Amino acid sequence: MLNGLWLGFFVIAAIAACSRWLIGDDAGVFAAMVESLFAMAKLSVEVMVVLFGTLTLWLGFLRIAERAGLVERLAVLLAPLFRRLMPEVPSGHPALGLITLNFTANALGLDNAATPIGLKAMRALQELNPSQTTASNAQILFLVLNASSLTLLPVSIFMYRVQQGAADPTLVFLPILLATSASTLVGLLSVAFMQRLRLHDPVVLAWLGTGALVLGAFMTFLAGLSATALAALSSLLGNLTLFGLILAFLLFGACKRVPVYEAFVEGAKEGFEVAKNLLPYLVAMLCAVGVLRASGALEFGLDGIRWLIEVLGWDTRFVDALPTALVKPFSGSAARAMLIETMQSHGVDSFPALVAATMQGSTETTFYVLAVYFGAVGIQRARHAVGCALLADLAGVLAAIGVCYWFFG
Repeated sequence: MLNGLWLGFFVIAAIAACSRWLIGDDAGVFAAMVESLFAMAKLSVEVMVVLFGTLTLWLGFLRIAERAGLVERLAVLLAPLFRRLMPEVPSGHPALGLITLNFTANALGLDNAATPIGLKAMRALQELNPSQTTASNAQILFLVLNASSLTLLPVSIFMYRVQQGAADPTLVFLPILLATSASTLVGLLSVAFMQRLRLHDPVVLAWLGTGALVLGAFMTFLAGLSATALAALSSLLGNLTLFGLILAFLLFGACKRVPVYEAFVEGAKEGFEVAKNLLPYLVAMLCAVGVLRASGALEFGLDGIRWLIEVLGWDTRFVDALPTALVKPFSGSAARAMLIETMQSHGVDSFPALVAATMQGSTETTFYVLAVYFGAVGIQRARHAVGCALLADLAGVLAAIGVCYWFFG
């Protein structure tokens, strides 16, 4: 799928460029495309410089949290909820612990730890699955929640905003938090509807009710603030949450007698390796997106959508952020490239760039998650997993647009 998507970018760009040359007599389009290739390759290296530092720093602190047992403690806290959402999984089964660990790791931004744990959880659920090729209810719920963007600390998005010169990298913290809450809630409710889950169970109601009350009260408080105050609060909470979490990791690790410096260095080494491996993918996708825009194909497509939105009488400012949302279900690297390109073209703190950043943080690479998690256990029939996951993505996109108009409109 990713091969076809990447090749498609170049083929569409070639067709658009030939059209501009033969019909519009614009021979300069080819020079613009070649120039864009080299410019995007240079930008990829510039992005990687910041990415090296950010991943090294963050994975160092997260390793302290792992060594201190913080992830396991959160897993114990969440286990009763997942035991009720997946009634066919026996109480005390190893899958429940692995599922909880996976979601906890995702929420904390532990992507490298979350994926291996998630694959183990899927294999454990497959042991309970009466079919070797059809996804069970528990497997579908697990996958949809993974595909609904559970990360509550979008450090990578803050990093991209830093690299592009944002005065306040954490400005999108609250919009992402609200939008990703919407996508996860829609994902859960859609699966619950399809599987007839007992959401009225006291434990489930306690978790969902408490979350809804807290979120509702918070949004009521936000509704009384001006746009300037909302932006200032998002900045304050983003920075306070990030630094507070780092301090909590350090203090908790020290209390558990974890050698915090050694653990940090151990995690930082892993961050360096992860960042190094990302460079080829970043170059590939940024160059493809750059050629697509230089050929005029991307702008042509957006103009069509913009015309339709104008006919409906809606504000069209969000249209320039849509490329990120359109490719995110297929490829995280392509969406990342679209986000960076939007920041480059419109400005890091422009409305389209803020919407694109919020979309990036509140949606997930649905088809990649589907291929990896179901492919690992030989599942061929996904049943309602794809529909529910894409519905969660759509909710994240719509929520991102709405929240950004609220905060920055």
